Order: sequence, then C-alpha cells, then structure tokens
Amino acid sequence: MPSLRTALLQSSGRPGAVAENLKVLDEAAARAAAAGAGLLVSPELFLTGYAIGDAVPVLAEPADGPGAEAVAEIAVRHGLAVLYGYPERDGQRIFNASQLIGPEGTRLANYRKTHLFGCFEQEWFTPGEQTVVQADLDGLRIGLLICYDVEFPENVRAHALAGTDLLLVPTAQMHPFQFVAESVVPVRAFESQMYVAYVNRTGPEGEFEFVGLSCLAGPDGTVRTRAGRGEELVLGEVDPEFLAASRAANPYLHDRRPGLYDSLA
Repeated sequence: MPSLRTALLQSSGRPGAVAENLKVLDEAAARAAAAGAGLLVSPELFLTGYAIGDAVPVLAEPADGPGAEAVAEIAVRHGLAVLYGYPERDGQRIFNASQLIGPEGTRLANYRKTHLFGCFEQEWFTPGEQTVVQADLDGLRIGLLICYDVEFPENVRAHALAGTDLLLVPTAQMHPFQFVAESVVPVRAFESQMYVAYVNRTGPEGEFEFVGLSCLAGPDGTVRTRAGRGEELVLGEVDPEFLAASRAANPYLHDRRPGLYDSLA
C-alpha cells in the first residue's frame, strides 16, 4: 500500500473573514497537490478564526453549510482530501467541529470537540459526545480529535482500539503550552501506535499567542516533519508498511490488561 503524503497548513488566516480563509485554504491545497499530497489538514476553527468572540454564533453554520460546499469545491479542484475546523451550528447548539472532505467532494466525517478548553470555549460551545469518529481514505483508517482532546490519553487509546491509523488533530495551541506539540504528541503516537498529524495556528490572535510547531509524529515516537513558529506548509509521509511493522515490534495494544483498569472509568 503506498504512503499517504500529508500536508499540514500552519496558519491563522484572517480571523472573522471566512472568504479570505477559504482563499488561503485553496492556495495551500494547490501547493500541497503540486507536491503530491493526498490530504491537507488545517488548524482548529480555521474557517472562521479562533478568537472571534461574539462572531461565533454569527459565523457558525451546519455541517452541510456553505463552508462545507466551498471546501468540497477546493478538494475536487485540487484532487485531495481536506480537513478543516469550523463552528458547527445544530439548532440552538454550537460545536467546535472539524470536517473531513474527500477528494471527490464527499463529506467523509464530522467531529465535535469533546473536551473544551478554558472559559472562552466553554462560553460559546457545547461539548461533543462521540469520542471516536473515523473515515477511510486511501486504505487508511483516519480518526479525528481537536486540540485539547489529544491531551487525554484515553481519547487516543480509544482511537487505537478502534483501528485508527492516522489521527488528525487540528489545534489552537497557545503559549505557554508548547510542550504539548514538542513532547506529548510524539508520545501519544508511540504509546497508541499510530501516526498523529497535529496542526496548529500561529501568532497573536485576541488574547492568545499561538505557538505553531505543527508536526506529523510517527508510531515510533519520532517526528516526521515539524513546522517552525510562523506561517508554513509542511509535508510528511504516512507509511502503512512502517505502521504495521511498528505495531508488530511494539505490542502495547496486545499486552494491555483491561481488567485491571476498571477504576479509571
């Protein structure tokens, strides 16, 4: 099975300007496709911006709304899958969501952030209730989490037990928590034997200072590609053969003793 070249778009776009952010995504998709990528991953709430305050309910839209249609056009135009973050409206509730659109423009998976971080998110968003959301792409099982979710090992382990090969984590990681990008994410990839694409915003936005450092971590705990602190598009390979060999050599999932862990729940 061939590798899936994965592009990580580290950018904050223009907070509050959906049309401008779609242009940034379109340009990144063109560059990613030209470099042979089959998947482009953008940061948390990339469609609208993160620190947009009162604009959250104004810019929130359904999972099949105009943003999804625009991203589907980008995916089809450039022939690759696209993962984007956005505020999802469902009736009176708003979720911090991410959606995976396939290269044919099909909506493959939609995930609602289950662990909300800080007062800002807890004020505007309803937490999701489904831990494991997956889709199949180019022979790989793709899983979705968002930012703070990946800091809970239970979430990543649940994906491992459900067969996730590549975990996509759009994020808005801020100072002074850069150790998550530097250390926690590679450990998560190793302990649950999967690839993890962690894709961050960058620079100042409202009261936040996003730290960049997006990465693709492999199941051996090494970082395959790493962005710096600024706007950047980086690419890395998700290799199914290496993943299978790593799982055979590191039998964490096989050696678990779930009967001993009942108290954790």
